[in-house]
Amino acid sequence: MLEFEQLKLRLTSNEAELRDLKDALGYERLTREIEELETKASAPGFWDDIENSQKIVQRTGKLKNTVETYDGICSSYEDLLVLIEMGDEEEDLSLVEEITASLDELEKNLASLRLQTLLTGEYDKNNTILTFHAGAGGTEAMDWVLMLVRMYTRWTERHGFKVQMLDFLDGDEAGLKSATLLIEGENAYGYLKSESGVHRLVRVSPFDSSGRRHTSFASLEVMPEISDDNDIEVRDEDIKMDVFRSSGAGGQHINKTSSAVRLTHIPTGIVVACQNERSQFQNREQAMKMLKSKLLEIKEREHLEKIEDIKGVQKEIAWGSQIRSYVFMPYTLAKDHRTGFESGNINAVMDGDLDGFINAYLKAASKGELSDNTGDEI
Repeated sequence: MLEFEQLKLRLTSNEAELRDLKDALGYERLTREIEELETKASAPGFWDDIENSQKIVQRTGKLKNTVETYDGICSSYEDLLVLIEMGDEEEDLSLVEEITASLDELEKNLASLRLQTLLTGEYDKNNTILTFHAGAGGTEAMDWVLMLVRMYTRWTERHGFKVQMLDFLDGDEAGLKSATLLIEGENAYGYLKSESGVHRLVRVSPFDSSGRRHTSFASLEVMPEISDDNDIEVRDEDIKMDVFRSSGAGGQHINKTSSAVRLTHIPTGIVVACQNERSQFQNREQAMKMLKSKLLEIKEREHLEKIEDIKGVQKEIAWGSQIRSYVFMPYTLAKDHRTGFESGNINAVMDGDLDGFINAYLKAASKGELSDNTGDEI
């Protein structure tokens, strides 16, 4: 029957992609590594070094998850092929809807796993730190920061990641002047590194009684959270530490003691702060992680040999430097100016539907096809 012939053609069109993906994942290498790690885990005295043992267990789990996901896709492919042939033989059109839904799911999982093969950077697997700053646009820009924080929090929830607000500074009338989020999850940095840059908002301002259209800007810095054993060294004499009371809701202890910490890296002028933890020590420890991540991110971006070469320069958060525009008026459109990817469903985007933008960026970056267009025509 025609319906089943079309479904079979669509299914088998994924066969080459499935074979290529096996090579791209290094499937044979992964299975060998799993065997080696499991051999280590079964050796006497394995748990004597708890820290190292946990790393091996975590690594084994991640590799197994990748292999099992690929095996599951292959199994689904074979099952669907059998189901299509059976439905065709029996001319059972009631199976068409079920097969179509399963095929949609298979292609979605295939695309997701393919995307993981593009995350080959040294820090792609790490947690990530997002830092937002309001730019040109006054109160509008501060409200825009709050909207972006909500958008990325929703994206995080969609992917089962964990999010913490490490630091924030309230706006004068509304919104936030700045905010810092820690997002914890496998490949969090690899996915969200594409979001670093200036984001532009065009809408009718709720703060303008005349109902005029306003353009606002906010910047987003994306950094990998780095482990303590990284070779980034920060000297104590290069750090100035200030303590202050945490702002906003947080409980009696947080609000009544000077537990929040602000660190200034004197050679570069880079400032980081943390007020999320209960103790000054915990906040300092988290702030130091943030500082090291920031130094590392700049060092990697500028291809510098030494931390001492970092100057802490940042692009102006204004017109002409945006990576993406979000237009609410006179039409609705979110467009990435580096890849050309766009979505007319602005409400879905603001609710965290960012995968299309992220996928387009990673694919374009892997092919060297990113544009430096800043989208002045939007």
